[in-house]
Amino acid sequence: MRFFMPLSLLACLLALLVLRGLANNEAFHDSRIAISVDKTTVPHHLLKGGPVIDARGTKNEQPVSYRIPDRTAVLSFDDGPSPKWTPKILELLKARGIRADFFVTGAMTTRNPELIKQIVADGHELGVHTFTHPDLVYQSHARISWELAQTQLALAGVAGVHSALFRPPYSSDASALDDWNYPVIKYVGARGYLTAFIDRDTDDWKRPGVEKIVKAAMPRKPGAGALILLHDAGGDRTQTITALGQIIDRLHAQGYRFTTISEALGASSATVPVHGYRLWAGKGFIWATQFAVRTLPVLVGLLAVVGFLNFGRFALMLVLAPVHARRAKRRDAWGAPVTGPVTVLVPAYNERECIANTLHSLAASDHPIEVIVIDDGSTDGTADIVEEMALPFVRLIRKVNGGKSSALNTGIAAASHDIIVMMDGDTVFEPSTVHELVQPFGDPAIGAVAGNAKVGNRESLIGAWQHIEYVLGHNLDRRMYDMLGVIPTIPGAVGAFRKEALQQVGGMSDDTLAEDTDITIAVLCDGWRIVYAEHARAWTEAPASLQQLWSQRYRWSYGSMQAMWKHRGAVTSRGPAGRFGRLGLPLVVLFGVVAPLLAPLVDLFLLYGVLFGDAPLTLTSWGGFILLQAALSWYAFRLDREKPWHLISLPIQQLVYRQLMYVVLLQSAITAMTGGRLRWQKLRRTGEVAAPVEA
Repeated sequence: MRFFMPLSLLACLLALLVLRGLANNEAFHDSRIAISVDKTTVPHHLLKGGPVIDARGTKNEQPVSYRIPDRTAVLSFDDGPSPKWTPKILELLKARGIRADFFVTGAMTTRNPELIKQIVADGHELGVHTFTHPDLVYQSHARISWELAQTQLALAGVAGVHSALFRPPYSSDASALDDWNYPVIKYVGARGYLTAFIDRDTDDWKRPGVEKIVKAAMPRKPGAGALILLHDAGGDRTQTITALGQIIDRLHAQGYRFTTISEALGASSATVPVHGYRLWAGKGFIWATQFAVRTLPVLVGLLAVVGFLNFGRFALMLVLAPVHARRAKRRDAWGAPVTGPVTVLVPAYNERECIANTLHSLAASDHPIEVIVIDDGSTDGTADIVEEMALPFVRLIRKVNGGKSSALNTGIAAASHDIIVMMDGDTVFEPSTVHELVQPFGDPAIGAVAGNAKVGNRESLIGAWQHIEYVLGHNLDRRMYDMLGVIPTIPGAVGAFRKEALQQVGGMSDDTLAEDTDITIAVLCDGWRIVYAEHARAWTEAPASLQQLWSQRYRWSYGSMQAMWKHRGAVTSRGPAGRFGRLGLPLVVLFGVVAPLLAPLVDLFLLYGVLFGDAPLTLTSWGGFILLQAALSWYAFRLDREKPWHLISLPIQQLVYRQLMYVVLLQSAITAMTGGRLRWQKLRRTGEVAAPVEA
């Protein structure tokens, strides 16, 4: 169920793209045209017969053909309706009191519903010309049935009618029947369609000139009946409209009457009304298609927003990250070195697999520390392990389970020193981590410092993906936010605070599930400066399964949204809070929420482009994006002094991991908007991150 709502939303967006593609004849378009001259299976009487072939019912094995009666002309128009040319043709026909046949495509029908209604209202006859105008010779029976049914669905939706008339795309007169298209005619006939070829092909789509169009429309023999082909869509039809008036005048002068195919054959109209389910299914299809057509510009606009935000973020990173790196090389950047002892808080809940490794890493610290382990009601013997280790610099506080914020507040109250380092119970520090982390406190304006959290279990594929994300998406981001003075999150795995800053904002809050983001924003809004110490490395055990990863990121993203909403008042505040509210909060919302929420559009358009559009161009564009990501990732790895070989998995990460993060964020947003309440979820740990890993 956790995937249902976000995946349903993405599926609906893809369906909208496909519906729009159908309406614009992009989706499932097939431009192949068959050429065959073999006629070994086509009955001779059909090749020499009339333009209308009946292969329905009992006639399917031995189809018959019908001719248009003498002195009778049927005007037929293919490929429409067109909003530019069809109204002019209808106006001319109405002025002359002539009814004709319009063989329409489903795609044009969905885009121009009012014209279909007008065609029916004026007494003309409709015929099916498929939905996407493919040569049916190349199509499977399933595709042919779909082309017919979808067009009928469109006709029902716009005008409440179906048609029993059919004309194959790219067809000519009956003598052109061959071994390839004859089976198509029989298949269509078995489904109740009367197939209408032509007697006279004007070739008006070639725009040969008005005189040639008129000449081509005239019957071969004076007085012979004629089913005449013209077009009301597909290009400039100025010559067609001019020629149409002359064709009517000449045939009238020869004593011809004009009528529809059905009336010429003495049958009832092929255009019949539909009711009930078929009618409402058609209306639903048209409503959905119209909505899709109108929605596409919005989706394209949102896609442009995604591109602008991503490239804007990349540009800021590339400009500001080098500046931060140069500052980090200056060992005197913060003033006098900080050498005094600090307090390290380790909140622990059921960390029996990891707590020993965590404390052993702190024992190797090259900075004087006191360690307070706050056991938050563990049930797995975590506190017993801490007591058995009997490390002299470690104090253990046992308390009833109250959550991480409560545990940290207990530790803050018990801390002996003015600088407090916070870490998770599944994290290990390098010997220099604490020292590097607290050096910025040499500047009295600094209230908190974010450390460099790194993935320790990076050898698995999931671990490698998270490793890339940490280096690129977390640490490079922090360099950018640091230079802008608006770091929004100090990672729970490695961060330090001035005790005074914590006390001024009321300590840790349990208002949100992202207590680290909440306290960071609170400290910023209180006027303290927060910086990023890239050399203060901590190694944490990342989730080892997709289910655990989902649980963690769901909590992170939902908690971050809670924290942003909680501090929304900063936008209108004055002083430091106002600066964060008008600079930091918008950047975090745009880069951390809006861009990721809209990012699935990139993949939806990618999928649509590969399936229905210009696949080579689409894949080339996507490849360019991956190369840009790879270049930025390589730069981030270089700044972090990481070996870049893990970037081998970047393309797969973009295809799998990134999509999982989309779904997580969408689910978090849905939870937030529906007022849902997410509970804290404890991840299972293995304790495999036992010691600092060399970069």
